[in-house]
Amino acid sequence: MLKPLFDKNCKLIAWIEPNEHIFDTNMNWIAYISNGHAWSTKTNTWMGPVKNMTCLDTNGKVFAWNPDCEIEGSIKPMKPIRPIKPIRPIKPIKPITPLRPIKPITPLGGWSSISFEEWIK
Repeated sequence: MLKPLFDKNCKLIAWIEPNEHIFDTNMNWIAYISNGHAWSTKTNTWMGPVKNMTCLDTNGKVFAWNPDCEIEGSIKPMKPIRPIKPIRPIKPIKPITPLRPIKPITPLGGWSSISFEEWIK
């Protein structure tokens, strides 16, 4: 089941299939999740850790979050070993756009300063 991901300004930026995949708002497959880390489907580069449904950048700063999970950053994580890229999933049906959540307090460690385009490279 797909869950929405929001940026620090509460803008819907992506959809996550927990522990599996991340899709952009047009349902394009942009990342896969392996052993708690997101990897770009275009470049197979490490995007950062995924803790529950909170996506962190490679510095451990919160980049994307879901209102159903606690939002917390971390210290700079070690880069994991690159996994084998999975087979492209079937394009999911686009879920109904969720209501905009209430802006959360700044997470411990702060928000990531990178843009969505930088994160998905």
